[in-house]
Amino acid sequence: MDSLDLQVLSQARDWLAQGHAVWLVTVLETWGSAPRPPGALLALRDDGPVVGSVSGGCVEDDLIDRVRHGERVAAPALVSYGVTREEAARFGLPCGGTLRLVQEPLRNAGWITEILERCARHELVARTLDLASGAVAVEPAARGERFAFDGRRMRTLFGPRWRLVIIGAGQLSRVVAPIALALDFEVLCCDPREEYNVTWDVPGTAFSREMPDDLVQRVQLDAHSALVALTHDPKLDDLALMEALKSAAFYVGALGSRANTARRKERLALFDLSPEEIGRLHGPVGLDLGGRTPAEIAVSILAEIVAVKNAVAIVQKKPALSAG
Repeated sequence: MDSLDLQVLSQARDWLAQGHAVWLVTVLETWGSAPRPPGALLALRDDGPVVGSVSGGCVEDDLIDRVRHGERVAAPALVSYGVTREEAARFGLPCGGTLRLVQEPLRNAGWITEILERCARHELVARTLDLASGAVAVEPAARGERFAFDGRRMRTLFGPRWRLVIIGAGQLSRVVAPIALALDFEVLCCDPREEYNVTWDVPGTAFSREMPDDLVQRVQLDAHSALVALTHDPKLDDLALMEALKSAAFYVGALGSRANTARRKERLALFDLSPEEIGRLHGPVGLDLGGRTPAEIAVSILAEIVAVKNAVAIVQKKPALSAG
């Protein structure tokens, strides 16, 4: 799920309320170089307007043309594109890519309202569509779940599957948080210092005044969680890092120069952390983009987190200080 899918659902609901017929189209399966992943969503209105994307252009044009010429499915149906090389070229699916879609009429928007309301509360929910009956069910989902189709039921996830814990409520954190929200992370900021926590006002985020190590233990960082320490206070940053580096978090980073990072690693080595665990620390945090302002530094931090999340090799980094 990404934020675009929620926009698609919101627009589809509005169109239905305005009296239009609306169809939802979901990417079911892809082969080859299809440009959109399973679960990607598009809404199509009876007079042609669309929101969202399932291919990037040509497939959308064909879907619009079908609706305008009266091909309006009354029940969930499967649609395939790019079965032959000629079709793949026609519909902009390179290298023989193939796209399989589910097209369904939107009859009732109640389930959309439920998903939007629950996502606004930062819940992760699953929508299950029974292709035979058209029945829709909305229920809680687990963070590690993925889009699924068993031949009859399609299960799509909505909500923040990824989570970012920010230690420190300073100026940089106030820029990091909204960017992370835009990237569909659930964001939790922690800062026990009263002079900072009383002014935290970033909409859409959660805030904790706990000690950082207590918070990390409580939220139980998993493989879909990242933590970045930004307080500049070793007493707070190191407490969070000691717990986070022992967790399953996919990313753990801390703000600081290369010299400060080297000293931090020396401090962490005094506690019950193995060299492998300490080696998981990303520091200096962020890609080397030459950033100087809080916004530029925030972009570099989120760029690195996204790269690690997507298992992309990080090459735009400053070299570590040599030993000695």
